[in-house]
Amino acid sequence: MHFLDQAKIYLKSGGGGPGAVSFRREKYIQYGGPDGGNGGDGGDIVFEAVEGLNTLIDFRYTQHFKAPRGGHGMGKDRTGASAKPLVIEVPVGTQILSEDKEEVLADFTEVGQRITLLEGGMGGRGNASYKTATNRAPRQHQPGIPGEEMWVWLRLKLLADVGLLGLPNAGKSTFINQVSNAQAKVGDYAFTTLIPKLGVVRHKGREFVLADIPGLIEGAADGAGIGDRFLGHVERCRVLIHLIDISGTGDQDPAEAMRIVEDELAAYGEGLEDKPRLVALNKLDLADAELAEAFAKELKAAGATRVFNISGATGEGIEELLDAVLAYLPDRTSTETKGVEVEDMEEDGGNDWSPI
Repeated sequence: MHFLDQAKIYLKSGGGGPGAVSFRREKYIQYGGPDGGNGGDGGDIVFEAVEGLNTLIDFRYTQHFKAPRGGHGMGKDRTGASAKPLVIEVPVGTQILSEDKEEVLADFTEVGQRITLLEGGMGGRGNASYKTATNRAPRQHQPGIPGEEMWVWLRLKLLADVGLLGLPNAGKSTFINQVSNAQAKVGDYAFTTLIPKLGVVRHKGREFVLADIPGLIEGAADGAGIGDRFLGHVERCRVLIHLIDISGTGDQDPAEAMRIVEDELAAYGEGLEDKPRLVALNKLDLADAELAEAFAKELKAAGATRVFNISGATGEGIEELLDAVLAYLPDRTSTETKGVEVEDMEEDGGNDWSPI
């Protein structure tokens, strides 16, 4: 399944049906009169958060959604049928934004949540409703109120308990494969991960969902790299794990790597800089204990309250890190991603997202 976390769609609710112009013509009935019925109401545009979806890929192929129009009124005072609402199913975590992306119109955080975004137009009045003592044969009627229409953006923010951050090639894919059922692509080059990955972690009888996003680089908040647009997927996490490569990335030592990511979180905002973070010095298998201890002291001097020395490849130190994660989660973790099929988020969809 390809991954898409943004889509622009057009919505139009159904117009009201027109009222009828009709007069009674019945044998043996002396007096006739108007009997045109009213039109039916148009269909609403309704959004519903459902289980089993974790991408907006369906909206790549269908961008226009129009609710049906209400039925027209008929003679013998028959009212037109009201149209059924058009229900659009979206994944949990979807936000609906205005066309200029300045206003959040709806935010779906629970399975089954429904919101009527556009209401259908009211049905028009038939000529029977215009009858008065002085206007006994009216011929006027209403055509029905038109439906509403608008363009909106859909933006998906995956719901997970724990978010995984770091520079490119920090070992995030190896780590999530080690601790969960995810099958993230692993490679010895930058930006191996092109789309967010979800994995279910089971530790000491408890479960939580871990989200891995593409690596961040300096200037990501200004559009450099690809990780900045995916930071929204960890906005709702309870705790963040910051993985740092003990062997360094390019000319950056671990302390500089931590500073870069911290600066990008602060630049992005949305409360990410205030979330609790666990700093993990990864790839311990590539360094000796003395070097690891020295780098841990540097990270603490740079602001880390505690540093976990781990190896995503061998599993060393990971249990202690996961113990610390559980301290930030409810006693009985009930993830907000109920029904999400995390195995369906494959890497082959890396090119199926539209630029902001």
